[in-house]
Order: sequence, then C-alpha cells, then structure tokens
Amino acid sequence: MTSHYALGHASPRVDGFTKVTGRADYTSDKSLPGILWAKCLRSPYPHARIVRIDVTKAMALPGVHAVLTGKDVQGILYGRRMRDVPVLADEVVRFVGERVAAVAADDTEIAQRAVELIEIDYEELPAVFEPEEALKPDAPLIHPDIQNYVGLPKVLENPTNGFVKDVWGRGSIEEGFSEAEIIVEGVYSTQRTHQAYLEPHAGIVWIDNDGRVQVWAPNKAPHRLKLNLSDAIGLELDQIVVHHSTIGADFGGKGSPMDIPVAYFLAVKTGRPVKTVLTYAEELSAANPRHPSSIRMRTGLKKDGTFTAHEAKILFNSGAYGGFKPVPGVNLPGAAHAAGMYRFPHARIEATIVYTNTIPGGFFRGPGAVQATFGIESHMDVIAQKIGMDPLELRRKNMVANGEGLPNGYPGISMEPERTLDAAIEASGYLLPKKDGIGRGIAVCFKDQGEGISSSAVTFYADGSIVLNTSVFEQGTGTYTALSQIVAEALGIESHSITVIPWDTDDGPFDSGVGASRVTRVSGPSAYEAAKLALSELLDRAAIEMECTPEELHLEGELIKRIGHDDQIERTKLLGSSPVTGRYTNEEHERSPIGSAMVQIAEVQVDKETGKATLLKLTSAHDVGVVINPTGHQGQINGGVAQGLGQAMTEELIVDQGYVQTLSFADYKLPAIADMPELITALVSSGEGSGPYKTKGIGEYAIEGIAAAVANAVHDACGVRISDAPVTAEKIYKELANHR
Repeated sequence: MTSHYALGHASPRVDGFTKVTGRADYTSDKSLPGILWAKCLRSPYPHARIVRIDVTKAMALPGVHAVLTGKDVQGILYGRRMRDVPVLADEVVRFVGERVAAVAADDTEIAQRAVELIEIDYEELPAVFEPEEALKPDAPLIHPDIQNYVGLPKVLENPTNGFVKDVWGRGSIEEGFSEAEIIVEGVYSTQRTHQAYLEPHAGIVWIDNDGRVQVWAPNKAPHRLKLNLSDAIGLELDQIVVHHSTIGADFGGKGSPMDIPVAYFLAVKTGRPVKTVLTYAEELSAANPRHPSSIRMRTGLKKDGTFTAHEAKILFNSGAYGGFKPVPGVNLPGAAHAAGMYRFPHARIEATIVYTNTIPGGFFRGPGAVQATFGIESHMDVIAQKIGMDPLELRRKNMVANGEGLPNGYPGISMEPERTLDAAIEASGYLLPKKDGIGRGIAVCFKDQGEGISSSAVTFYADGSIVLNTSVFEQGTGTYTALSQIVAEALGIESHSITVIPWDTDDGPFDSGVGASRVTRVSGPSAYEAAKLALSELLDRAAIEMECTPEELHLEGELIKRIGHDDQIERTKLLGSSPVTGRYTNEEHERSPIGSAMVQIAEVQVDKETGKATLLKLTSAHDVGVVINPTGHQGQINGGVAQGLGQAMTEELIVDQGYVQTLSFADYKLPAIADMPELITALVSSGEGSGPYKTKGIGEYAIEGIAAAVANAVHDACGVRISDAPVTAEKIYKELANHR
C-alpha cells in the first residue's frame, strides 16, 4: 500500500477555526455604507390573477426608499438552466409564497411594515397540486408560454404541464417481458423535504461608481450565478463580480439566484446597496426543496429469480417553476438509478417533470437518486417476497459486476458491488439471529462522479507562506481541507503550511461549482497540477543558484536540498519580490469511468401495538479510493446517514392544497442526536480512483439507500410494507391494523 505524506491523515478543517469562533464572514454579517434591507410581499394563493396593486401607503412610510412590482420587471425571467422564474409575479401568481412586490427600506422592521401596507386584489384561478392531476387534458396550463422559455431542453409537441421527459435504458422491454415467467408490479412515492441548512438564503447587491454589479451570496456555483444574472438582467459578464462569502451549508439548495435579482433591481432603483435575507418561514414555503415523486415499477423475471425486464415510470412534482434545476436537461439525473445496479437485459426508465401550483423544487443531495433508489430497493424486496427468495440472495444473483454495463444504458464504471455487499453483511451482522419485532433491511446503490471545470493556483511567497487559490466556494464539505492536503502531498510538506484563499469571479476563470460529486475529481487534479508547476519553477530557480539540475533537488519544509549532498538553500531566498506561481485549469467533459458502490443495512425494532419503529443500527459500506482525510470522510458518511434517516422516518414538508403546513423547525421534524442509531461504517478499498492519488468522492453517496433500507427492515420486522416515504409510526400502525 502506498505511503502518503499528507493524505490519509486527520487534518483539522481549514475553515474550522473561523467558524467555531464566529469570525467567518457570512453574507448576512456583511454591511456596506448606506445599505438597505429588502422584504418581499408573497402570494397568499396557489394560482391567481393579480387584478390591482396599490403601493401608495408603502411608499409613504418613512424609511422606505423603493417599492417594486411585477410591472417594473416585466418579462424578465431567470433560472439556473431554464429561464422560467419571474423576478416578481406579473399578472399571475403560481404558488403560495411567490414574490409579488418588494420593498427596500432602512431596516427590516420598516421593510416588513411597508410590505404589509401594500394593497393587492386577486382573482383566484383553478389550481393543480399533484402531477397526475396536472397531466390531465382538462388541467389548467400553468405556463402557457412554456415553448418560448429560454433553456427548455426540447420543444414540446403541445404545451403541457409535463415539460421535461427523459428516457434511459437498453434492449426491448417488450421482448424482456415476453420472456418473463413472473411479473411483479409496485407503486412507491417519496415526500417533499427541505435541505435544512442553518443559514438561510441571503444576498447583497451593490452597483459601484463604475456601474459594476458587486454581489455577495452564499452560492456554491458563483460563476454560474454570475451567468444567470447576466442572462436575466442583460449585462455583460465583465460587469458582474461575485465575491466570496462563507456558506452556512448547502446540501444542493444554494446554487440558484433566489432573491438576488430582486436585490439588484432595488439597488438600481435606489442607488444604494441592498441586502436580502430570507426568514425560515420563507425558506420552507418559497425556496427549492427536494421534489416529491411517484414511481411505478414493473419487473419481469424467471421463477429462479433471473431478471428479464424492468420498467420504471417516475413523476416528479416540479412545483410552479423549473428554473431551480441546473443540469442541461433541466431534470433530476439520479432518476436514471431506477433500475439500480442490476443485470436487467431489457430496461426502460421514464421520468417526467411536471409543473404544479406548489413550491418549486430544486436540488438536494442525491437529486433524483434518493427517490429512484427508494423505489427500486423497496421493489427488490417486494419481488423477493413474491417468489419466496431471500432479499440478499435475489440481489447477489442479479447484481452487475465491476465494469459491467448498467441497465440504464450507461457504460460500466469501475466499482466493487460484490465486495461492498460482503463488507456490509459482515459488519452489520445481517445473517445473525434476531429477536421477534426486529428486522433488517438492505439497500444497494451506486454513484459516479460528475464532470466540470475548475482552476487553482499555488504560490510561494518571500515571507514563507504558501497560498492555494481556488475557484471553488467551500459549501461545508471540507473541500478546502482536502485541497490543501492534496497540495501538501504534491509538495511534500505539512498541510498546515498551506493557506487557502478562494478567488472572486474576477480573479479566477470559470468554475462549474460544487455539485454532482465532482469536486474531488475535478478540483483535486487542478490543485495538484498547480502545485507541481509551482514546485517545478521553484526548483528551476534553486538549480541555477546551486549549479545543478532541478532533478537533483527536492523541497523539504522551508529548505531546498540537493539529493546526496549537503547543499541546501532556504526557499524564501529564491523569491525576493518575485513569488513563484503555478496555475492550472482542469477540464473533465465526459462521464467519469470511476464510481462507487454502496450498501446500507438498517436494523429496526417495531412496537406492534403502536407502530413505532426504532432504528437500532445502521451499517453503511462504501467502495472508496484513497481517503484524503479520514475524519472528514467519515463526517460526510455520518452526515449523509443523518439526512437519510430524516428522509426515511421523520421529515416531510407538508403541503395541503398548495399551502405549506410545516413553516418552522418546530413542525418540520429534523432528526436530532437522540434519534441517531449505532452507526457502523465499512470501507472497501478498490485501488481505483480519479486523479493522481486515485480518490473518489463521498459527499452524496451516504443518503441514497437509507429510506429503502428502513422500509425493508420494517417489513422484515412486522410484515407490513410502507411504500410511501417517510416510514412513520402512524403508517405502520394503520397497516398493522389492516392486517389484524
């Protein structure tokens, strides 16, 4: 096994000290001279026509500097890929919580009072809240102008609420089902959940004396934000700069402009900087939570459990807009996991994104894959029960091997499914006897690593400091720590010697941003190559001074030494007023051939009198490459498991007829530390990975299988199948009562 100098050590978090001491610079902490606060008036109806707006009383309130309505920003739409989100509703509102008017005032209290003084009359319109309802021929069309939206992936045959449809698969399902001896069908559904980052969306916009738009935002994709704003407001890219702000967690939810366009237009109107910070009631009712889904599955197989065909049809409730989805297809790419990593010779997965009059959906850790995995891994246990086979045996029989093509039509990826399954079974005690009322459930899934562009620079300065500049905005996963360790490994020094300074969008080239588990794959090699280029130039300078070749030299702390000789020189003496810098941009444009298998096993105890399910133990086995930072790596696994537990058992953003019912954390049931079970991790080293050190991402993986594993364990414990997440005591009790 390769010995590493900086990798594999539990290096402290680079950003840890400033965060725990309160010194980190969050957007909401920042102020500028003359700054104003923005507040928005939001729609009380899920679908309505705006008949009249009167802002006279609001404008007359002392301390109010501007009021905007939809007429002021008419026709301006934005979005991460597809531009269908209005800055302010004009003529029609499409969900409860949509922005209708905005105020800029001296402080938040005045702004809120002004919002309450705005008079508005509505004419209610028919509304639809579920995808099945929205797809009916007589359903109200939520976006009549859908065909004209910039970024719509494909022109529709006819305007419809189902605005994106994706299909994955291979072979012919007709042929596959004709070969089947048994066909098993199932319907599964997942709920709407919020990312629950503690820092809400925020933004500051200031138009400086040169007319440049200066933006501060907790946004994990600053260059994409810059592009989104440029597209929406019609400015050249070089007229906008996005400054670094500490991000108070993201989990996929902080890649959109959110209320920043509102702040921009208020800044234009007032000539002053404007700040916007959402309340958590606004976050829960008007941000971009995980999409709820409805999943229909049909699987054909032989009597011995050999699969012949699989079909999955998924409906995703997009809510009122599609502009919070970033990928080119404006879809949820994880839906392609709805056939799992099983050997289906014939498979077809169809996913439709549907407009409804509800809160718009966005990205949340494992977008689409969490929903799809709940469906396929629940369905696997249903199949096993139908044919009288052990769920573990069914999975083993049909699971793809390392590098084998996937049923969604993707080429095979390098991963270790069988070894990971073995590790999970061993670590969990899955095969050990268990008491009555205790059940164990398995979920198997996989993840590849996304493509993208990222840049880095490594600089040696005369004062002895070594600075890593990166175009990445750290969103809480330990990226800066990992990158500093990669640079330290490349240079052969201690990682604490590296200072990480992120670039604003003016300073660094385009970066794809954090997401799709791309950072380790894309940004890691960028930092490595920048370090090697800087070191090469430093050694070139030293070779001239020491009258030898660069190949004879190596860096050792603050010294450059000649191998096999006593010659050495302090690196700072080579720098003077001319620092040494290496710059590198890494571009990965193809789907990664490297992936990871994951197996999760839940052990639950069910009280058959009350339906209460207690998660006793959760085992998470991962196929990994070289682990950069063991503490950070384990933290990502534990965090994903905690989020998965919420998805599985407690969390739901409840919407009734378009109205969000869970408007605070008192109502939205996040799991707490007391809810955490015994956590067991098993790591399977594959010897494969991306980049110079053969690493694999870990950020998204650990959440995907939890809900299915819990549902399967509950069925094992008490014999009832909960097919609609979350798996709650009420649902279990009801099903138990039906079976008595």
